[in-house]
Amino acid sequence: MEQKNILIINGPNLNLLGKREPEIYGSGTYEELLRFCEAKAERRDLEIEVFQSNHEGEIVDKIQQALGAFDGIIINAAAYTHTSIAILDALKAVGLPAVEVHLSDLSKREAFRQISYAGMACITSITGRGFEGYAAAMDVLAEHWENSAE
Repeated sequence: MEQKNILIINGPNLNLLGKREPEIYGSGTYEELLRFCEAKAERRDLEIEVFQSNHEGEIVDKIQQALGAFDGIIINAAAYTHTSIAILDALKAVGLPAVEVHLSDLSKREAFRQISYAGMACITSITGRGFEGYAAAMDVLAEHWENSAE
């Protein structure tokens, strides 16, 4: 299989990892998350680009720019997961295989976090696994591509 490239999108407040509610999101920093993703991608012979924004429109723009430039998307839309139909529509419009990731287990969080608009356009959602969720998402995409090639 030829080398694939993945766009990893992180939404609002993820840039504050390690400072923001570590009892929920862990003590790892955003920079540590980036290094973790780079190491996991290298081991899987994947190219990644990581993008973070606190602005919904910038996330939508980045998803649209992924069309023709990336083979898949890993998205942690953070709070926009539960509010953004625009992100859902962008994911559906580009039609790239996407996997939703959340550091915390949404099923054990507040009721309003039970709805995931972004997840409606994704192959699957991986929640509650911390940084490892990103590695699992890479595995899901790799398996998807392998199955699509058969």
